Amino acid sequence: MKYIYPVCIYPGDVSGYTVIVPDLPGCVTEGETIAEALEHAVDAASGWVLDELEEGRRAPEPSAIESIKADEYAGGFVSIVMLDIDAYAEKYGEKAVRKNCTIPAWLNTAAENAHLNFSQVLQTALQEQLHLI
Repeated sequence: MKYIYPVCIYPGDVSGYTVIVPDLPGCVTEGETIAEALEHAVDAASGWVLDELEEGRRAPEPSAIESIKADEYAGGFVSIVMLDIDAYAEKYGEKAVRKNCTIPAWLNTAAENAHLNFSQVLQTALQEQLHLI
């Protein structure tokens, strides 16, 4: 599952940059360079969204980038970050739920012969059915 969110970037008073993700209340981070600040923004926003999903809530819809305005008097500008929630969850996700399901023996054999990852197939199918991807 991938999301793209607009962000507002502001230079610090002395050094570094602050990044605010307007669609994710309270999601603010910093970095010494713009690249580092954006990298930290991806991490912070991914954690924010993953927490929502793990609690059974939907991630906020990203605003259109044109609708986001940074305070230009403070030297701010707008950019975007792309979040790969599946990759982030693999590394940092805390919650997993075991599900037991029954499938026909012939389908199990075919899937095992194809070396399918049952958990991944189920996750993908559920995300498609729920229109999350």
